[in-house]
Amino acid sequence: MNAARPEPLARQALAFVLAGGRGSRLLELTDRRAKPAVYFGGKSRIIDFALSNAVNSGIRRIAVATQYKAHSLIRHLQMGWNFFRPERNESFDILPASQRVSETMWYVGTADAVYQNIDIIESHACRFIVVLAGDHIYKMDYEVMLRQHVESGADVTVGCLEMPRAESSGFGIMHIDENGWIQQFLEKPKDPPPMPGKPDVSLASMGIYVFDAKFLFDQLKRDAEDPNSNHDFGRDIIPYIVKNGRAMAHQYSTSCVRSGSDTRAYWRDVGTVDAYWAANIDLTDVVPELDLFDRAWPIWSYAEITPPAKFVHDEESRRGQAVSSLVSGGCIISGASLRRSLLFTGVRINSYANVENAVIMPYVNVGRGARLSNVVIDRGVEIPEGLVVGEDPEFDGKRFRTTEQGISLITQPMIDRLNT
Repeated sequence: MNAARPEPLARQALAFVLAGGRGSRLLELTDRRAKPAVYFGGKSRIIDFALSNAVNSGIRRIAVATQYKAHSLIRHLQMGWNFFRPERNESFDILPASQRVSETMWYVGTADAVYQNIDIIESHACRFIVVLAGDHIYKMDYEVMLRQHVESGADVTVGCLEMPRAESSGFGIMHIDENGWIQQFLEKPKDPPPMPGKPDVSLASMGIYVFDAKFLFDQLKRDAEDPNSNHDFGRDIIPYIVKNGRAMAHQYSTSCVRSGSDTRAYWRDVGTVDAYWAANIDLTDVVPELDLFDRAWPIWSYAEITPPAKFVHDEESRRGQAVSSLVSGGCIISGASLRRSLLFTGVRINSYANVENAVIMPYVNVGRGARLSNVVIDRGVEIPEGLVVGEDPEFDGKRFRTTEQGISLITQPMIDRLNT
């Protein structure tokens, strides 16, 4: 007779998602929304990846802390993540910064965002707290990380990612011993330490932490009383535990969710317009690194009710067609040509328009005869007839926000200024 399978540790965990970040490097894309609420992949928002990982891992109690321009994010969470049932011991708490500790204090750091909600978290009586960043694109089974945390006896387990040393100075970097114990945690060092035996590679924090709940609460209370603290996990809590306790590194390569025979561990910080554009356009590849078609590990989101995408007209210079593209529901490609582009819900591209290498957010209307390439277009923008973008970078830079890599970000205020 087979031994009973152990209960998944995820059922004893609460996921606390930090979703208050502005994401200022995304420029005008975060003028009206927080970075976790930015659209990604045709149907989703960035935060849906961390939330989907939690649900797919078996975690059924989730809290999301919001702060910067949170309305769009909160509305998305209410519409798309309202399927949790208290009678099944499930919960989904949205925790806006509401000055619960002091009438003069919003969330002043990532650790403070958890500290201000300790009473709410404690009411769930969870054994573990999984702290997640809400602004990265990846697929990860948190159950694997929870198992390592318990088996190692660590005070904290830190999710981490190997990356080229030359590119890692913008992250929290860990110096580990041969057994994975963290010896140093350095927040955004100018000279990142290499991994043992890998001189050109550093180990970067993913902003994912697993704690025993009681231990975390004790650390947060201690940190809250320290007047010199930034009340931040990366700058204060984790370095303190590294120095005074036991901190274990968890390698993302052991828990990332891959599709088929693909051996790559996909993770993206889409924190700049260039990175955001590239990660979306990569999805149009024949076999993209990120598999959105994997039904075994779905990305949950708000499923808007829309008609199918529609392609109309079939004349020589006016043919509705798309090549190597992702086209969402409610889109109409009316006598226009689309190549290597990603369209979100409800986009309309009118006759004789030509669109290539474009990321187009919901309900954009592209006017007749427009020629657009290497663009990111914000939600609801009305592109004028005959507009040309992507053929003269210097001219584009005078009208739109154009990056060093030649990607033009287009918003409605920028279009409005063209007519003034």
